[in-house]
Amino acid sequence: MKKNVGSADKIVRMVLGIIILGAGLVFKNPLGLIGLIPLATAFISWCPLYIPLGISTCKK
Repeated sequence: MKKNVGSADKIVRMVLGIIILGAGLVFKNPLGLIGLIPLATAFISWCPLYIPLGISTCKK
């Protein structure tokens, strides 16, 4: 896997993931688990959706 998630993108993904998970806990809704997706992509620095779109936010 070639990294395609840059540092600013990682920060945004982490913040959004935490917000989504927190909302799921506050509202007692299992859909909050969707917040694990942006957190996982931030930690591994790879987003599968970026491949077909040809996007990379990493500095070359």
